[in-house]
Amino acid sequence: MAEDTERAQGSATIARLRRELARGTTELAVLSVLSVRRRYGYELLKVLGRAGEGVLEVKEGTLYPLLHRLEDSGHIVATWEAEGRARPRKYYVITPDGRAYLAMLRTEWGGLVDAMRQLLDTLGEVDQ
Repeated sequence: MAEDTERAQGSATIARLRRELARGTTELAVLSVLSVRRRYGYELLKVLGRAGEGVLEVKEGTLYPLLHRLEDSGHIVATWEAEGRARPRKYYVITPDGRAYLAMLRTEWGGLVDAMRQLLDTLGEVDQ
């Protein structure tokens, strides 16, 4: 019984950690995907889900407001396009300002990852 409770608490902690990490990295992830080529919203959701191996699970309620914020800030532009007889889709494309912003985000993320790696690798040595 205690083992089941412990396992459930561990799963809840991991789920909470993943949500927090996703919240802080979604903008970087979306811009990175769009830096390769244009995408429509549902396609972005699928790419992010596959690329993040389930860790970067982004919900529609998170993605679409983020896309609107990125569009309002000039980091992406959106255009409606219909291909063949299909319904029109809203495609998102990164702008030159968005590429510059993405470069800054990547630099900051890289610094954070390096600092965390150093901290985790030397943690035992710091306490001694």
